[in-house]
Amino acid sequence: MKDYKRHVLWLDYFNSSITREQGRRIPLDRSVKDPKLDELVEATTLLGYSPESEAVRHPKRVSIQSGCVSIEKRSGVKKGALLIEIAKSLSIVRGKRALQQSTSPQGKGQKGAHQQQNRR
Repeated sequence: MKDYKRHVLWLDYFNSSITREQGRRIPLDRSVKDPKLDELVEATTLLGYSPESEAVRHPKRVSIQSGCVSIEKRSGVKKGALLIEIAKSLSIVRGKRALQQSTSPQGKGQKGAHQQQNRR
């Protein structure tokens, strides 16, 4: 049964690699390429929500595995405005993860043993 006290936010809403017709609800300049469910959970948590995530398929794209997050509705906050705020937060989360990967020992241009063997 549908819970009318919660917003359901699909990963496809924020995916820059799909069209609006396929389910994207955010402008291209605010969306990210292939968002992950854990990134969406982290983005909604940064905004003070308690998300419940679920790995399911979007009704418009049943052939591709996707996911959604369910969060409590807040009075006075419309879903469109909420999506824009989450998209901003999602970009921040994606940037933090990219920064963490670039500062890790593997991310600093050091080659692993398997890459060094290929050069010989």
